[in-house]
Amino acid sequence: MTAPRILVVDDEADLRELLEITLIKMGLDVDCADCLDAARQLLQQTEYALVLTDMRLPDGLGIELVREVTSLYKNTPIAVITAFGSTDNAVSALKAGAFDYLTKPVALDQLRQMVRSALRIHTTEAGGSASGATTTGGDSCLVGQSAVMRDLRAQIVRLARSMAPVAITGESGSGKELAARDIHAHSARADKPFIAVNCGAIPEALMEAEFFGYRKGAFTGATDDRDGFFQAANGGTLMLDEVADLPLAMQVKLLRAIQERRVRKVGATVEEPVDVRIISATHQNLAECVEQGRFRQDLFYRLNVIELRLPPLRERLDDIGLLSDAILARLALGGTPGVLSSAALDALRAYSFPGNVRELENVLERAMAFANDSVIEVEDLALKQTGPGASAGVRPATAAASLSVQPEPVLIPPALAPLPVPVEPNMEVADTTERINEDVCAAQSGNDLPASLPDYLDQVEREVICRALAKTHFNRTQAAELLGISFRQLRYRMQRLSIHEPES
Repeated sequence: MTAPRILVVDDEADLRELLEITLIKMGLDVDCADCLDAARQLLQQTEYALVLTDMRLPDGLGIELVREVTSLYKNTPIAVITAFGSTDNAVSALKAGAFDYLTKPVALDQLRQMVRSALRIHTTEAGGSASGATTTGGDSCLVGQSAVMRDLRAQIVRLARSMAPVAITGESGSGKELAARDIHAHSARADKPFIAVNCGAIPEALMEAEFFGYRKGAFTGATDDRDGFFQAANGGTLMLDEVADLPLAMQVKLLRAIQERRVRKVGATVEEPVDVRIISATHQNLAECVEQGRFRQDLFYRLNVIELRLPPLRERLDDIGLLSDAILARLALGGTPGVLSSAALDALRAYSFPGNVRELENVLERAMAFANDSVIEVEDLALKQTGPGASAGVRPATAAASLSVQPEPVLIPPALAPLPVPVEPNMEVADTTERINEDVCAAQSGNDLPASLPDYLDQVEREVICRALAKTHFNRTQAAELLGISFRQLRYRMQRLSIHEPES
């Protein structure tokens, strides 16, 4: 069996010789070219497992060769070598279709890692069977046969060939982590770890230790050496979920780790190399976060090399039948899965699903609890009314009943008006609102105002949060969703208001 052949394109004789010796020691055959014209002639004569080119050549730029190879030799990965600090060139090359990049001076361990990854991709695609299997999307985590989902799976297969960072955007509950897992599963890193990290759930004080690891004795409680997320994902994929929630101080450290591909543990004096592909995800608009000063522009450009948008469920309502069948089969836990009646399926297709697939899962799980003989009817779904005449999250019957028993409306001065908290009708916060109205009426009739407005508003906020926690049996994630705030906001408010979980 012949050894894979690599093409090295660089006008520096010393660097060409170093790269050639290193690759030959790996058991590979090597051809060298010192300009674009020589490289083009060699590409016409020989099939290469990898092309490695410098960005600046005597007769042009390496990015020209990147475009030609990706369009004319689709099964041949191409990587670029850029000068130290020229990250803009690297990003441009990745967007043009480059598989990966190296920076000068070239680190030989990074070179070997990159070559091994490229050879795995070339071997898989040359075999044909694996490549053909991925293009069908049959093994995809994303369920659906609508046009937008077929296009999405085709994009994922193309993205899997590259090592370029991918930024996945989409509304909450649209399946961003599933898309990231698909990219990883279809890539040459599929046999390596996939590590998903929720950036909004890590306390700021622990972020550096969690991401980069720490040495024994680095701080109080560090009794042993520990690897971080980057080391755990070495050779594989690291997904940064809700990356917009990262504090600015951590964004600086993350930027260096991504650019240099090296991390330093807390308490260590030297950096260690890591081979990680970064996939980020967020439901926020990162460009707007950059404009508002909440997200670093340089990190945005490093993460947003390739953007993958996930469509909301309302844009692929034709997939609801397949999605529902898959969800009901999973909820059955090996038993008889539930079945949607035709009327229930039509009701789901007519619903807008602001919470996307995650909301569909919740609706079906609740419906299964009320269904007779595992047949789900429209009334079992208990869908919320989303028309113009209904408040968000209030069922029509509940809204009508509440209107019939409400007292004459009282105008509340803006200074004393409670913060709007979107809650379910069975939260029974009407008595809290009624008490506020009574206090305001008393103030308007001449009685004393509250001694301290901040204390009064804190008391109201404490009552509403406690009701949400009681309703969810102190599940803070569900309580935050019920209140329409993020988990971090709820945690901050609980700390500020001294709300603690009761001892069991």
